[in-house]
Amino acid sequence: MTVRPPTLRAKRRYVLARIFPSGYGPDQKDLYFAVFEAVTSLWGDSLASLIQPAVVAAGNGYAIVRCLRGMERELGIALSTVTSCSGQPVTLRSITTSGTIDSLRSRIHAVQEEAKHAEMRECTFDRRDCTVAFCEGDKVDVIEKGFKNTARFYLTTEDLEER
Repeated sequence: MTVRPPTLRAKRRYVLARIFPSGYGPDQKDLYFAVFEAVTSLWGDSLASLIQPAVVAAGNGYAIVRCLRGMERELGIALSTVTSCSGQPVTLRSITTSGTIDSLRSRIHAVQEEAKHAEMRECTFDRRDCTVAFCEGDKVDVIEKGFKNTARFYLTTEDLEER
């Protein structure tokens, strides 16, 4: 069987999506089912067959989802409707779209290197000592310090009391 020339291949686009809450890495297959369910429930079976969503990679707080060229907008809207994956509450937010997976992976690595060099800050919320787990813009995820019953809070920068 011969390989199709590039002019006859279907043009695909790849959408980079951030997985919230940070630190939760869903299984790629479970995430595929959640994305496909969101696409079919929002757009129906006929448009879902035109979008052809597929989760190419998932992990480290990011997911790469493939679709056909021209359907990136519809896929991004459907990704925003995902609320759970295998019983866990999950939110997907599309960040960018590209024609290659390598460019998206390099963007993920750049963000992770930047986060690695950022210091873990301490803060106080409601008279409890917490550690900042993730901070992007005004959104802040903090984890309460302690051995038992530690909790994760989703706050804004106005809610924090800096030490």
